[in-house]
Amino acid sequence: MGGLAGEREDAGLGMNPGKLGNDLGLKEIDKCGRWIAYMATANGTQMARGEENGWCIARQPILTAEEAVVGYELLIRQSAEERSRPGNETAGIFSSIDAINLVGLEVVCDGKLAFIHATRETLLGDYFTLLPPDEIVIQLQETVAADLEVRQACKELKRKGYRLALDNFVEGDGREELVALCDFLKVDIARVPAEECTALVGRHGAEHRRMVANKVDSRQLSMVAKKCGFTRFQGYFYQEPENVQNRQIPANQASYVRLLCAVSKPEVEYAEIENLIKHEPALTYRLLRYVNSPLLGISNPIHSVRMAFSMLGERESIRWIRMATTMAVGAGKASDLVLASLVRARFCELIAPRVEHGDCDLFLMGMLSLIDAMLAMPMGVAIGELALDPTVKAQLMGAKTGKKTVLSPIYDLMMARETGDWEEATRLCRELKLSLAFVAECSNQAMKWAHEVSGTGE
Repeated sequence: MGGLAGEREDAGLGMNPGKLGNDLGLKEIDKCGRWIAYMATANGTQMARGEENGWCIARQPILTAEEAVVGYELLIRQSAEERSRPGNETAGIFSSIDAINLVGLEVVCDGKLAFIHATRETLLGDYFTLLPPDEIVIQLQETVAADLEVRQACKELKRKGYRLALDNFVEGDGREELVALCDFLKVDIARVPAEECTALVGRHGAEHRRMVANKVDSRQLSMVAKKCGFTRFQGYFYQEPENVQNRQIPANQASYVRLLCAVSKPEVEYAEIENLIKHEPALTYRLLRYVNSPLLGISNPIHSVRMAFSMLGERESIRWIRMATTMAVGAGKASDLVLASLVRARFCELIAPRVEHGDCDLFLMGMLSLIDAMLAMPMGVAIGELALDPTVKAQLMGAKTGKKTVLSPIYDLMMARETGDWEEATRLCRELKLSLAFVAECSNQAMKWAHEVSGTGE
């Protein structure tokens, strides 16, 4: 990755400015000085609030027309209040840099580009050079005026290999002088008329400058954006079923649904499950990869499905089957779709000991929350034949119809965490008697776990 990547490794992610200065040597003392200044600012902000050290991390995917994820816009906060106070935007960016260095871009963004907001202060302070240039996109908000100092800072960042983006770009934008330096222009397609969008794409779109349609939160808006000529799309539109008219489970997915049915029965029959898995080479491969991976630390190689079940035990075997089957169902869909279901499942599982949920399987609730999008059909059809707990089934249906259940606060917290709605997350934390720091830690752990598990399942 070049010099910057090495510098980040030298820092060891441990945030020890003194050690950093010794490791880098005299020629890098300017970098060390910026790190100390950054830490002083970030720590001062944290101490002023008197909060626990925990970040809420949310991300929104940016996709190609084929729904391949190319990057994520990061939404990282240390408190819900930061979302509603413009004066704290810079503190939020410091939190972003801090969280990225602690958790790691590979975990936060799965090796894809990280789009990070930039204010005038963070841009001129050169703080972004603490992150590797080939892994981030510095996204200038519409509030950053393109004055001489900003233009010079952008030119210097480009010289160092960083990518730039302009957020909420419009006709007659005051940042026109920065367009030539930018790799991405983002347009709010929900607010800007289609005719204006088409004109912007025609004037500024190029192979080296991608036009991103932002706020694409439905399939209909996705179609409008494609018609306007956009090549990148940001939003949660891929989480909606593509074809709600479909009333039958596709033949190539039926065996996976039968497997989900088998592990959802009150009395699990392992002979039936073993037979179903043996007829699915992809699942057999995933199972053997999983049990032989360093994650489990099993010393002797496992060569058969039956042996794998014996080593895992009943509870872990059922858990793995649900997870691997969901991943198989989502194959061919947007890459973030399967990962999101894994994160949701693990997040719900981690908060389960602290919340009232009866005998409901919160891991399964999170895992199946996107099954309708994976199967491209209504939720009622997708889960209709599964022998799920009635409360879990009611919640999965209620999430689509708006009908509330006893599990709704947990489900809604899962969604607020994912979308970065910190005000709603804080309200739900109070309702569930959870601390925001605990929820943030569960969220971070869920992302790490999902990243590790999805890697072993490839």
